[in-house]
Amino acid sequence: MLQLQNIRENQETIITALKKRNIDAAPMISKVLELDEKRRSIQTELDATLAESNKISKEIGILFKTGKAQEANVLKEKTAGLKEASKKLGDDLNTTAEELQQQLYLIPNVPHESVPAGNSEEDNEEVFKEGDIPTLSDGALPHWELAKKYDIIDFELGVKITGAGFPVYKGKGARLQRALIAYFLDKNAEAGYTEMQVPLMVNEDSGYGTGQLPDKEGQMYHVQADDLYLIPTAEVPVTNLHRGDILAESDFPIKYTGYTPCFRREAGSYGAHVRGLNRLHQFDKVEIVRLEHPNNSYQALDEMVEHVKNILRELKLPYRILRLCGGDLGFTSALTFDFEVFSTAQDRWLEISSVSNFETFQANRLKLRYKDENGKSQLAHTLNGSSLALPRVLAGILENYQTDEGIKIPEVLVPYCGFDTID
Repeated sequence: MLQLQNIRENQETIITALKKRNIDAAPMISKVLELDEKRRSIQTELDATLAESNKISKEIGILFKTGKAQEANVLKEKTAGLKEASKKLGDDLNTTAEELQQQLYLIPNVPHESVPAGNSEEDNEEVFKEGDIPTLSDGALPHWELAKKYDIIDFELGVKITGAGFPVYKGKGARLQRALIAYFLDKNAEAGYTEMQVPLMVNEDSGYGTGQLPDKEGQMYHVQADDLYLIPTAEVPVTNLHRGDILAESDFPIKYTGYTPCFRREAGSYGAHVRGLNRLHQFDKVEIVRLEHPNNSYQALDEMVEHVKNILRELKLPYRILRLCGGDLGFTSALTFDFEVFSTAQDRWLEISSVSNFETFQANRLKLRYKDENGKSQLAHTLNGSSLALPRVLAGILENYQTDEGIKIPEVLVPYCGFDTID
């Protein structure tokens, strides 16, 4: 959520910056400023009414003490009117403040100056590419056919139990999945991230805190009886660990990692590009989250990007990094780098990680602050990244490591798997 004071002071700059997202934010900004002015006007009137009521109450006390009961009772009638007026003003203030809050929730984050203009993923900027794309034999298969051939993932069985998008991992497929999770967590821990196990359901406050609500409400599974949401990413519960906290500058950096299943409705996703592991309703992901001093957050973003690079180098998968354009940038992000692994059998790039800096956008919703050197409360910066999302990493391994004899396991994963080939 953008800071209200920043909107007041820099409305034209914000409107111009949000044009990178291909939106005209002027009506939303105008509505925010209108509601803010109304709220402040009501607050001023309420403060004056309460001050007048308090002043008269003191006068009443003095009049009673001096035996002037008749005059005191006249003033008491006046205070009754003031109390009624203050109650109405208080109700109006709460209603206006809630309208203002809901309007602020609708405005996306301001893109960083380095974000390129563009309308869609076609306009994202490739900033890095590494790894050799293997040459496969003419009989190379996509991962969903490999999964069936070697009996390691059963998509039909998942449909029987739950529905499409809920695969069942079997035998060496399940062990490879578990190996990847353990490997990612170990790599993150070695880099100074504290492992956290968090709930897989969150309340509404947590959803609003990290910006999934109201923006992504239609993509989240909602348990209506308990008003809880299944998490779409570990970012939500992990970042909310510090909702409402006031940190010391010495607490930075705060670095967490966590493994969770993730749940996404993926409404409207159809076609060949979502086959197999390409897009699921339930999938496993290891996340990294950082809370940073604003002066250090972009250095932290660079460190996170390098960290994910090193993991992919060890897996020896061909990958590239994209700087997302304004039209493809997530609602809460100021700057995002997407990692994509090349799926040789599908002849296409698959997104496996997004590494983002949200600056103060999430912290403002979370009321996540720190005390600066002058003892004043300031908003922290939050960042997160996938390290990594498993389905498409697994798809990349199955397809890029396939041979006539079977699927080779990346060398770094062999100690975790206990085998070096799926055959």
